[in-house]
Amino acid sequence: MADNTLDSLFSRLRRFPDVEAANLQAWDATDRLLLDTAAELRAGGQLAPDGRIAVVGDRYGALTLGVLALGWQDAGPVRVHEDLITGERALRHNAAATGLTDGFEQLPLPDAVDGAALVLLQLPRSLAELEEIADAVARHAAPGVVLLAGGRVKHMSLGMNAVLGRYFGEVQPQLARQKSRVLLARAAKPVDGPPPFPVSERNTGLDLTVCARGAVFAGTGLDIGTRFLLDFLPEIPSARHAVDLGCGTGILAALYARSHPKARVTATDRSAAAVESARATARANGLDGRIEVLQDDAMSTLPDASAELILLNPPFHLGAAVHAGAGIKLIEAAARVLAPGGELWTVFNSHLHYQPALERLVGRTREVGRNPKFTVTASVRKPLP
Repeated sequence: MADNTLDSLFSRLRRFPDVEAANLQAWDATDRLLLDTAAELRAGGQLAPDGRIAVVGDRYGALTLGVLALGWQDAGPVRVHEDLITGERALRHNAAATGLTDGFEQLPLPDAVDGAALVLLQLPRSLAELEEIADAVARHAAPGVVLLAGGRVKHMSLGMNAVLGRYFGEVQPQLARQKSRVLLARAAKPVDGPPPFPVSERNTGLDLTVCARGAVFAGTGLDIGTRFLLDFLPEIPSARHAVDLGCGTGILAALYARSHPKARVTATDRSAAAVESARATARANGLDGRIEVLQDDAMSTLPDASAELILLNPPFHLGAAVHAGAGIKLIEAAARVLAPGGELWTVFNSHLHYQPALERLVGRTREVGRNPKFTVTASVRKPLP
């Protein structure tokens, strides 16, 4: 019965509003394995049937809605933490489509795991993000909490076991199935001192303090694509309103705001961790009054033709898959938000060949610079039809 219930549920899930394509789906074998492992533990009496359940990293709602479809919400609503606003919105869309709109709450990380007896986790790629999650579970979950952390075997590492081992007395890898594996962690250790995140570090080369949560890309470091784009900062034009799209820790926004004191700067990202990091970076450098930080999906809440400049270092992954769709979505958004004559400055991995899309969607595009790995372009927004 459980197999049929989950098969029926998963077949109805969509990724929307995230990128959708024939080779991308809204659930994977890890979602199924996590739910099956939890079911086996419940049947064996290793989980309290009335314990609160928390879900962390549910990409499109498969775990949360799976728990609800199986009738496990014995202790009240399932508490859910998703870092990406696209994941939050996808869960709500899928809940409405499957008639499972009641029974879950979407919360920040510490609140989501507070008092939880069982935590289901889709393992993040970043060890720093995993550490922030493990620390929160050890601090805030119920005594005797069981953490089931699952991932695709090819993306798992012994470093994940080591991180979990710092916070739990037992970390037991389970048998792999369909190229996925679950790590079972329990016997949470007492945690002393402040949480490990956020962290801050002074980048002397940029003369900038960078702040980062565990889930933010590149941490307090400077990723090499952004580093290359910054080589051209003196050439980037002044604007009344500039947007750092996919802002991460807010380095581009901070440096542009500092070099263009009359500009209004918006830093936006779909990641809650990135938004918190960018806001902290702005504050640490005395720029919090100059930079508005916004969690959003591809600038969906910004008006059409409302910015004269957009800075973009698009991702080339969708989850674990290399896919240009995320970058195309952001380029389309930039075309909408740019005013006629406004400019989009983009840095991208040269092998992705974004230039034709930039020409088609935004307007005349010139190559500003290229190194062995990256290309920087400037695109001028064509007049509106």
